[in-house]
Amino acid sequence: MERIKVALEKARKDRESGTQPQAHRPAAPGRAVAKAASTKDISYTQTRTTRASNIAMKKHRILPAYPSGEYADAFKILRTQVLQRLRENNWNVLAVTSPSDGEGKTVTAINLAASIALEIHHTVLLVDANLRQPSIHDYLGIGAAQGLSEYLLDEVDLADLLVHPEGLEHVVLLPGGRPVQNSAELLNSPRMIQLVEELKTRYPERIVVFDLPPVLTAADALAFAPYVDAALLVLEDGKTQQQEAQRAVELLENTNILGTVLNKSEAAG
Repeated sequence: MERIKVALEKARKDRESGTQPQAHRPAAPGRAVAKAASTKDISYTQTRTTRASNIAMKKHRILPAYPSGEYADAFKILRTQVLQRLRENNWNVLAVTSPSDGEGKTVTAINLAASIALEIHHTVLLVDANLRQPSIHDYLGIGAAQGLSEYLLDEVDLADLLVHPEGLEHVVLLPGGRPVQNSAELLNSPRMIQLVEELKTRYPERIVVFDLPPVLTAADALAFAPYVDAALLVLEDGKTQQQEAQRAVELLENTNILGTVLNKSEAAG
């Protein structure tokens, strides 16, 4: 794992020195992740509310089932680091991905969203953008529902698709919807690009977190990465190979990579 860290650090230095180009967009008016008035008096009167299953969340290591302890503290630290970087750059749209399958990116995306939403100044929109295998609803135990694929293919109104998983305070979920095969094309479609731009600007206090498919298994993450502000790369200790991590970083060369999350680290604790 130390070799992976060295490879990623080298890629980061290459990026900062200009060896690799970065996609830097100037912040549009209203896009700053500014401290707004407290969001804690928000109630969901129009967004559909569904109770998340504590059994499912405990099985999948989702934070509301683990409200305290080292596990929750680790995500609070990650949240603090992520929010600092977002604020420094006036960003509010983050993608979470990994080099390959099974490295913990979906758990990380959900838990990061839940942790950010605990901040008094932020709400979170969590988007399941893994359109081939949408799974966030399973992790929360809320059942499958229409979502992003129906928005893109059937032009269903966004307001009819959003759901508040009760138990994740101040988090709204846009489910993935029905699985589709042409997912990369959909994530790169004009309707999807328009949606991202709308989500970026509508509420300055809202952080948008996209759970993307792995970088090395499909073209989806590469097709969609140019439209987010930054990405977080999830690695699994003992599983992610050095060449996989390095290749993922190389493929995301035009994306601002905030950093990496080392999942299941033997050094933890």
